[in-house]
Amino acid sequence: MRQLAALPPFWVALALIAGWLVGGLWPVPGAGWMHAIGLLIAGVGALLIVAAALVMIRARTTVMPGRVPDAIVTDGVFRLSRNPIYLGDLLLAGGLLLLLGRPLGLIVLPALAALIQQRFILAEEAGLRCHFGPAFQAYASRVRRWI
Repeated sequence: MRQLAALPPFWVALALIAGWLVGGLWPVPGAGWMHAIGLLIAGVGALLIVAAALVMIRARTTVMPGRVPDAIVTDGVFRLSRNPIYLGDLLLAGGLLLLLGRPLGLIVLPALAALIQQRFILAEEAGLRCHFGPAFQAYASRVRRWI
């Protein structure tokens, strides 16, 4: 269980389950417009995750949280957000909750964002700051953490 908790997808899955349960208090079945919006948001989230992973692979650096990166990635979707994979996770989760007809479940997303930031982002950015110094600091001063 401890190994699973070290991976962001574990927390995203828990948030989805919690959102689905909370959303069950006020489900909105059969709302075609909500399903379309959910599909769009989930699709954007998935594309963001894939695009960020491809840029990181092309830069020959790790995609896995907690590992020491070999390079700072500042191009592609990383020009828009320092954490496009985590942003994609949130969009994917939110889109899926809408797609499932559980809009009330969206209230779990701020907690998920806070958890991701506290548990993963702050430590990752401290490591990048330590490993890459002024280069990361310059990047961080020009690109927002989320959007």
